[in-house]
Amino acid sequence: MGWSAQDLADRCESLGHPIPRNVIANMESGRRASLPLVDVMVLAAALETYPGCLIFPVGYVDRTQELPFQDLVPTWDALRRFTGEQDVPGHDAGLVPDFKAHAKLVSTALAALEEEERARFTAEAATSHAQQEEAERRRAKFADQALSAKYHLRYLRRDLRDDGATPPDLPSALADVDPSEGDTHTTLEERL
Repeated sequence: MGWSAQDLADRCESLGHPIPRNVIANMESGRRASLPLVDVMVLAAALETYPGCLIFPVGYVDRTQELPFQDLVPTWDALRRFTGEQDVPGHDAGLVPDFKAHAKLVSTALAALEEEERARFTAEAATSHAQQEEAERRRAKFADQALSAKYHLRYLRRDLRDDGATPPDLPSALADVDPSEGDTHTTLEERL
């Protein structure tokens, strides 16, 4: 970026986490072998890049050392393992796949609800019977998509709780996904 070590130090300070110029100079020269994770995060923000790109220099070297005292591995593979995009044999991915699925289901449900509402408005504003029927078909299709996403979301959230995790908060538009206290036998379809 054409910055001096002092420019980068100033940018880090403006982000609320000062990293002195001499520390940056020592990182650049290799005299400093380790960094706290917070420094990596702040440096990435200051340099307007992803933290993973500071850890694994994809695009600059073909092979990198993923772990100390280990052989070099393809840089892209190291990054994929770091981000969870590539499975690591013998390692448990933890809750990352479940939380990723949760975010996707929330997004799908919200988008379907929004499209359902648009179709409902279109049906009400239709000037012909054919337009109204088409809008009603679209509304029903999106209602089914929302219901399906909510259904899967409800059971994913139950599984997360069973695993001892706390599911993420839901937007108010999806408040009907979780059963209310004492309402564990009512199905989502019945509540909708």
